[in-house]
Formats: sequence, C-alpha cells, structure tokens
Amino acid sequence: MEVEEVREIEEGEVNDQPIEEEEVNDCPIEQVRMTVPISDDQTMPALTFRTWVLGVFSCAMLTFTNQFFSFRQNSISIGTISAQLMVLPLGKLMAATLPEKTVVVPLTDFSFLLNPGPFNMKEHVLTSILAGAGTGSVYTLQIVTICKVFYKMEIQPLLAILLTLTTQMAGYGFAGLFKIYLVDSPYMWWPGSLVQVSLFRALHEKESRVKGRLTRLQFFLIAFASCFIYSIVPVYFFPSLSALSFICWIWPKSVTAHQIGGGLHGLGLFSFGLDWNVASAILGSPLAYPPYSILCSLVGAFLALYVAVPLVYWTNGFEAKRFPIFSSNTFDQSGKPYNVLRILDRKTFIFDIQAYNNYSKLYLSTIFVFAYGMSFATLAATLSHVALFNGRSIWRQMKSSMQDKTGDVHNRIVKKYDSVPQWWFYTIFVVVLAFSIFACEGFGGKLQLPYWGVLLAITLGLVFTLPIGVIAATTNQEPGLSVIAELIIGYLYPGRPIANVVFKTYGHLSLNHSIYFLYDLKLGHYMKIPPKSMFLVQMVGTLIYNMIGFGTAWWLLTSVENICDVTKLPKGSPWTCPRENVFYSSSIINGVVGPLRMFGKLGVYAKLNWFFLFGLISPVPIWWLSCKFPQHKWIQLIHMPLIFSSAAAFPVIKAVHFWTWGVVGIFFNIYVYGRYKGWWTRHNYVLSAALQAGAAFLSLLVYFSLQMNGRFGLDWWGADGGDHCPLATCPTDPRIMVDGCPTVS
Repeated sequence: MEVEEVREIEEGEVNDQPIEEEEVNDCPIEQVRMTVPISDDQTMPALTFRTWVLGVFSCAMLTFTNQFFSFRQNSISIGTISAQLMVLPLGKLMAATLPEKTVVVPLTDFSFLLNPGPFNMKEHVLTSILAGAGTGSVYTLQIVTICKVFYKMEIQPLLAILLTLTTQMAGYGFAGLFKIYLVDSPYMWWPGSLVQVSLFRALHEKESRVKGRLTRLQFFLIAFASCFIYSIVPVYFFPSLSALSFICWIWPKSVTAHQIGGGLHGLGLFSFGLDWNVASAILGSPLAYPPYSILCSLVGAFLALYVAVPLVYWTNGFEAKRFPIFSSNTFDQSGKPYNVLRILDRKTFIFDIQAYNNYSKLYLSTIFVFAYGMSFATLAATLSHVALFNGRSIWRQMKSSMQDKTGDVHNRIVKKYDSVPQWWFYTIFVVVLAFSIFACEGFGGKLQLPYWGVLLAITLGLVFTLPIGVIAATTNQEPGLSVIAELIIGYLYPGRPIANVVFKTYGHLSLNHSIYFLYDLKLGHYMKIPPKSMFLVQMVGTLIYNMIGFGTAWWLLTSVENICDVTKLPKGSPWTCPRENVFYSSSIINGVVGPLRMFGKLGVYAKLNWFFLFGLISPVPIWWLSCKFPQHKWIQLIHMPLIFSSAAAFPVIKAVHFWTWGVVGIFFNIYVYGRYKGWWTRHNYVLSAALQAGAAFLSLLVYFSLQMNGRFGLDWWGADGGDHCPLATCPTDPRIMVDGCPTVS
C-alpha cells in the first residue's frame, strides 16, 4: 500500500484507545512512524472465546479449501487478507448476539466471558493470524503424494503426520532463536506487515454508510454473491472458458499453431481465461500485487515464452524437438515418458547405474529446461541485487539493531506484557529435531535420509534464517533454498529420490516457515498483542493446519480414482496435480539421476550452469544506470530477480494463467488505481477477498454435490476442461512417433 493511501486511511480515523503514559514516536523507520499507532489499551481483551471459535473454524476451513484445490488444474489459494476480511462480520455478529455470561470450565477454576463487548482490533488480529496459518497448501504433503501416486510406495499415516509436523515446527524454533534480531529490533521493519496494519485500522474505524455508497461489508457481500453465481459457468457448464486459445481454433490440425497458441501445454499466445480461478491460480490474487511486480513478471514470462524458448526449440537445442515444448514431465531418448521404475531397485528405491546406462539419459521439455536455468539465475541475481541496491542500508540497520539495546516506542509498549520464555522455543527446537531424526531413521528407513542428512538440512535452514530474515525484514524479498538444497543433497547423496525431497523440504521449509512466523510476530508487535497470546495462537494454528491438511490430502489420495494420472483421468476431471507433477519430476532429476548426470560434466544440461553467472551480473547494469540517472526512479523498479523468477515458475504455472493474471492485475493496479484511487483504496482488497471466496465456495459446492458423484458437466464441446489444443503436446522431430500426433516431415 502506498504512503499516500496510508495517510488517507489514517486521516479518516479516530483512535480513542487510552495511552497509559505519553510516548515519543522514536521509531527510526519513517514508514512505520506514519502507519503504526503508538497507543495501546492494555485492558482490551485479546485472546477471547470469540478469538478461539472464529480462529479455529477459519483456520480449518481455509486449510481444507487450499489443500483441496492444490490438487486441481486451476488451484485456489485463499490468503491472509481474505481471512482478515471474512472474520470481521462474523466477529461483529457474535458480539451482537452472544450473551454477556461467564462460563466456568467443569472440574477447573478456569472461566471465560462469552461476550466481552465489541469485537475489537486485537481479537481481529489474533483471529486473522490463527486463520492465516491455513493459507496455502501443506508443502510437505507433496512428498506423501509422489510416494503413493508416482513411486507406488506404501507410506504409513503416522510417518506422514510426523514428517508434516516436524518440517513445519522446526521453523518455529528458528523464529524464537532469532526473534531478538528480526522482531525486537526497530530496524527490522517488515514492510509487508504495514499493509496489514493499515487494513486493520481501516476496518475498525467507525464507518457509516454515505448516501449513494456501499459500506465495505455490503460491497464484499455483493461481489461475493456475483462471483459465486458466475463461477458455475466456467466450473461446470462451460469449463472451456478457463482457457480460450484462439490460435488453435483457427488452425486445428497444425502442431506448430497448437504449440504457439496452447494456453495449457503451449506458449499461450493470445490465450486468455474467463474464470477467476485461472487469474488467481498458483500466483495468487492479481489485485494484491504492486504494479512494478506485475510488469517485471510479465516481462520475464514474455522473454521466456516468445524469445528464449522458441529460439532453443526451433534450433533443436538440447534435442528439444524430440519432446513437447511445454511439459512438466521427464522423457527418455525416444520421446516417451521416462519410466523411472526401470532405473530404481524395487526393494530399496536406490538408483541403478547399470540399468540407467542400458535405458536412456533423462530429458526435459524446453520450458522445463529454462525453468531450471531461471531458478539458478534467480538465486544468484537475488544475492547481487540485494547487495547492490540494499546492501548499504541492510548493513547500517544490522549494526544499529545490534547496538540498540532499548528498542523504540513499540518495544517499550510490548515489554509491559509478559514475554515468552526463550526455553519454550529451545524446547520446541530440540523436540522437533529428535522427532525429525526418528521419522527419517525409523519406519524401515522409507524416507531414505540418514540422521546426518537431517542435521545438515536443519543446519542449512538455521544458518540462512538470519541473513534471509534480514533481507525479508528490510526489502520484502525472500530468497528460497529449494533449488540449492536439492542440488546439495543430489551431489552428496545421489540416487535416492525420497531422501532428496525430504532433505529439500527440511532445509527449505524450515527457513520458509521461520520467516512466516517472524512476519506474524512483527505484526503482533506492531498491534501490541501480548506475546504469550501470539505464541499460543501460532502453535494451535500450525497444528490445525497440518492435521486438517494431512486429512484432506489423505482423503483425496485414497478416494479420487487415478488422481494426478492425466492419462487415466476421465474427460473434464480437474485432478491433474500440476505442483505434484513438477515435484515428482524434480525428485527424478536431482534425486534419482542426480545433478552430476543432469547439470554436471556427465549431464545433458551442463550449459545451464552459466545461468548462475548470468544471474549474478545481471543487476549490475541496472544498478549502474540507477546511480548514473537518479532522477529516473523507474530504473530502480527493474527487478532482475522478479524477471527471472517469473520464468522459473513454468511449467507449474501455465501461460494462460500468467496472461490472465497479468491483464487483471494491470487493469486494477495501474488503470483503476491511476484513475479511481479513492475507489481502489477503499475496495480493492475487499474485492480480492470476495472473488477468492466466491469462486472457492462455488467450486466446493459443485464438487460435493455433482463431481463427487461422477457428474463432471454437460457432454459438449465446451465441457472440455482443456484448451482444445491437443497437438500442443506433440514432438516435431520426424523420427519420434507418439500416439495421437501426426507425423511431421
């Protein structure tokens, strides 16, 4: 949210919370001084009956919905802002209807008040944080999916639960260890949290309906109902609206036309979707992204799809014409899907080098090759970009935070509450570490990762939490460890696919969740939430998130026939599992065959290592130009890591997803924001939440009432959930014969 918008919100508010003693706003960060109030009412109830009821219910619902949709072609991710907006009317309803009655818990001296008065901001913050734990699908469950679906391994539910919980909770231990540096320090200001602070304050200002205008709640309900009603068309009656690929309609028998125009399995030129699920699938709501982020992402996608990939494919680089141009699968030299079971020992699931030499090298589609190259470039570009553009300020802030022992006004206020003892965090860390080793070493060694691998993965996450936390807390960027983690274990412990993904998950996810927890802790710090209440809410939210997520995934994996197998799914079935397919392919690339035979001296794709160097030096000319021409502020918005990372998102994200997301984002965040700033400030985030919720709830209703009973829609041309570009998956090498594909001369 821009500074001007924050000022507009604050000018319309009346903050009548009492201040116990006069404070001086000595926070060193100007944006924080402009946005975060320095007042606090310690008598305001926070962890109430309403907080628990609304938080637990919302967390369970969001977790189920996000995990449920993660397996579908057009996934949905309902985010924190949606939860923040949806719980507000429910909280007000409870405040208006519940009796003011004290309830005593039987057999204890514990009691609580059913209705402590108006639904207040602290309750709202805690409820949103608890609910927000359920945003997104459970990353670790991709391991369970590839074990059961792709590798045909039996995995015990207890092992799956242990793996899920330990990978999440390790990050919480990290957050406690580094809280003093990344939360208590006023120089670690977490820019993204200021949007949340502004929105909380805007929602809790006294709002009366102006004649001719709608309140935010009225607008939310109208937008929700409209999206809910419309979504029945693309979800059930006319699924082809999700991917309108016009070029394929004009040239229905041309492989090249389908490759260029296919929105799902091609380059997606002029492809577009009329379904909110497509606009927000995987990438998230386009209404929540700043304009420069959208433009940089679209530039990266355009260069990848219409410059780099065509150049490599039609010059037959890496023997590309043998395979589809856009696919997340792996292939053998004959152009057929790679049969990984042929190069694995069936008893130990360990790589068989002799079988590999007798079978085939591993090949990727052109877009998948570039996705790996762009991942390498993104990692290197992030380091150099942050060093050049933010290095001096980060170093200055780090030194200041180490020297500043008293903190700022927000620290002084929060210290009036009981703090969370450090030994709580140390205990979590030690217990999680012990259970992590038990999960990997026990259960017959099914996870393949020995104890030293667990220790190395946890150490990797631990070492990077502070530097990446500093970057996230000061620049709003969060480099990940996913690619580098799978490369490290791929070199150290090759030939074991499950060990590779488990190591990657412990290293990457422990860091990822520690940053997520630290972000929430800083939000609670700004909103003056009692630290022990924050601790309890985060712990309970994490447990609910993992257990509901596991239950949802296990139910789908055991009840949906042929889930994730696109060759056996019925026509129109949405259960294509795009994330899990890429995760599976990554386990083959770095876990079975290994990076040495993929990207090293024995590999087909050794040239991709140049992307590390390319990524490292790419921010340098942008930085030099920004220094040379400081009057042109737009130069600093050319963000090379964002440009690279957008191309690295393929092939999980399809071209039609990118263009639909981009067009909608540009319309609202550039056109509407520029011409109707007042409307945008008041309604943009509310509209985003309403569209997410409306599309999600309609899709759930259709599934449970119709699709679960085998009714996938009407039998007509528009019932095809694809894009009517069947030839997009065909190779163009005349020596390769694939069923359903014409011979290319």
